[in-house]
Amino acid sequence: MAWTGVSSTCKADKMEVYTVKVATGTSEYSGTNNYIYVTLVGENGESERTVLDNPGLDFCRGAVDEYKVTCPSPLGPLLLVRLEKQRYWLEDNWFCRYVTVEPPGGDTVLTFPCYRWFIGDTKVEIREATAKTPMQDSLPQLLEHRRKELQERQATYRWVTWAPGIPRCIDAKTEADLPQDERFDNEKRSDFEHSLHYALLELSLKKLAISFGKSWNDLEDFKRIFWKLRSPIAEYCMEHWKEDWFFGYQCMNGSNPRMIRIIRKLPENFPVVPNMVQSSMALGTHLDKELKAGNIYLLDYAIMDGIPTNTIRGRPQFIAAPLCLLYLHPDNGLMPIAIQLEQNPDRDTPIFLPSDPPLAWLMAKMWVRHSEFQVFQLLSHLLRTHLVVEVFCVSTLRQLPAVHPVYKLLSPHLRYTLEINCRGRTQLLSSNGIFKRVVSTGGDGLMILAQREYKVLTYRSLQPPNDFADRGVFQLPKYFYRDNSLMLWEAIHSFVSGIVGLYYQSDEDVTEDQELQAWFRDITQEGFTELPNFGLPSRLTLEELSTLLSVVIFIATAQHAATNNGQFDWCAWVPNTPCTMRHPPPVDKDAVTMEMIMATLPDVSQSCVQMAITWHLGRAQPDAIPLGQYAEEHFTEGRAQEVIDRFRAELKEIEEQILGQNEGLELQYLFLLPSRVENSITI
Repeated sequence: MAWTGVSSTCKADKMEVYTVKVATGTSEYSGTNNYIYVTLVGENGESERTVLDNPGLDFCRGAVDEYKVTCPSPLGPLLLVRLEKQRYWLEDNWFCRYVTVEPPGGDTVLTFPCYRWFIGDTKVEIREATAKTPMQDSLPQLLEHRRKELQERQATYRWVTWAPGIPRCIDAKTEADLPQDERFDNEKRSDFEHSLHYALLELSLKKLAISFGKSWNDLEDFKRIFWKLRSPIAEYCMEHWKEDWFFGYQCMNGSNPRMIRIIRKLPENFPVVPNMVQSSMALGTHLDKELKAGNIYLLDYAIMDGIPTNTIRGRPQFIAAPLCLLYLHPDNGLMPIAIQLEQNPDRDTPIFLPSDPPLAWLMAKMWVRHSEFQVFQLLSHLLRTHLVVEVFCVSTLRQLPAVHPVYKLLSPHLRYTLEINCRGRTQLLSSNGIFKRVVSTGGDGLMILAQREYKVLTYRSLQPPNDFADRGVFQLPKYFYRDNSLMLWEAIHSFVSGIVGLYYQSDEDVTEDQELQAWFRDITQEGFTELPNFGLPSRLTLEELSTLLSVVIFIATAQHAATNNGQFDWCAWVPNTPCTMRHPPPVDKDAVTMEMIMATLPDVSQSCVQMAITWHLGRAQPDAIPLGQYAEEHFTEGRAQEVIDRFRAELKEIEEQILGQNEGLELQYLFLLPSRVENSITI
């Protein structure tokens, strides 16, 4: 992107020498052997267009090369650095990290962040790193630079409706349609594409995976796919998954910890009477008393009711829409005490109880956990993290120039999100994707499920303090997801407020920032369309801006980690969280047999794919950048660096606190350990 302002080469006797350093990217294929030129643009004119060529090799991967640029007279305050790449023999793309310029006389070195690919013969102008809102720019050249940058970005990054009734997304049919700046680095791409292959073929799953339609003989058989892929939690799950306390634990600290809520009276469509569950109560109490005391909780999967089910290789799959009642027992913790597998019961609809035959109760819990798989994968994970953050990603790229403080704040938290979402749409969710092959809601069901959730999605529910308050779970003990989420939310909100406060002093400053207002309009009018009750503020105030940006960063980091990173842990033992069910829910408690359970659970092939894909998606990424760490330095001002340093110090304290809380626990909750929370949604 070039600014074609008026050029005036200065004339004087004494030559002014500027020291220019150019940093090449560190990932594979970042270097180039093409010609690179630089022009320095100042208030008083421009330098000559200078080819950057030292003896030996220039622009190697990871290199910082130094050059001298001369001008007959001072250029005045530097405004822009113009970089050009021209082909030499063969086209060779180049990734530039940044340029620094030391003016004559040893003045302060200026940094010009770039962090972009140069593809083909191209010309790009970059600004000095100091973050500025449009009101803080007065020079016509710089205002024009902002305008042209956004004009080009808006032509490159376009909205599209992937499917009606869900958030809009980037206009790219596949990841190959994305601009190179939004693509995975080569190392990331290779790792991503090989890991699923590794899981399926290298882990001795190949012979099992081809056994489509063949049921396991018994529950012990599922251990056969644990040959090489292991995790401490997955193995713990394999040993304890039948236990009621472990079921309750997963409602709070598993991959879908946002469903559980307190109730003070039973739903009308869940006709549990006190004597049904009396044997599950502590001595001296009863259901009505515990409801009033706030010790009864509910999981309600009404959103699953009537969802069309998948057909896999000609065989219909099945779903349920359970209601599960849980009791906070004073000695045993959170325990399931009643399960109904349908939303609209009739006199023949059983309510499953812990006092029922063991296999019937186990089967009922499996059906709840099967619904859990659908809801956590498609709603808690896909919709409420990936697709929500993509809206902010597209609007940020379209409406905020690189010099804008909000762009600088959000950019590290949007890394790789567009590509992973494109891959998700084509490889997981498409008509021939993995979900269609092995998940009971694959095909039409997953989209209808997402559309239902999107209709009731609220901005309020994306803010942790409000979410926990609305669900009435502040008093629930051992709810580690809640405790850790709130610590991270407070740290993120404090960090964001600190950064925002450096560039906006009043509500009027926010209102007058036309770029920021265009960004907000893009979010509400383009990204979150068809959502009249979402609840974003009608206008951005200083406080609302800090909250909104905190929500974006929290979702892209902590919330995604909470729903994504434990996938393998909770799903590798397939009976604990089955991806599909091959027979309908039981209607007769006494008729449940082990043969029925094995015929209902995923078959050998489906189990292998479930284990492989949850390992592939849930494993730690080799190039992960932890929360609070930045591979790209967008903020260079001392005041901003101080805010970042305070944020890192607070994250370090949270890390130590979480480690201390987990010390001695047999089952540790470490998904929100800051060092394990990635800075953006990259998987």
